[in-house]
Amino acid sequence: MLIRNVASPTPTVRGISAASSAPSEETRRIRDDVAAARNTAMSALNNDRFRVMLEQITDPSASGALMTMRSDAVGAGTDFKSAQSSYADNSE
Repeated sequence: MLIRNVASPTPTVRGISAASSAPSEETRRIRDDVAAARNTAMSALNNDRFRVMLEQITDPSASGALMTMRSDAVGAGTDFKSAQSSYADNSE
């Protein structure tokens, strides 16, 4: 899996270039938040465990199993009311 950073090296915030002479405090805060989010996203995308999990949950057959909360075994499904009841019991 190849991941490239396609973002501009000087991001703009509300039309204000990061290279302007005196960015406001809000502009610096937003730029720092965006940089932190970008770093977190790149870290997650480069994490092999995250990549494998993402591939598994985006697989159409796995998505269906997750939606119905059932395993691949026939008759091993859990209906919504049973799951909701179990959740309620465990959260008390």
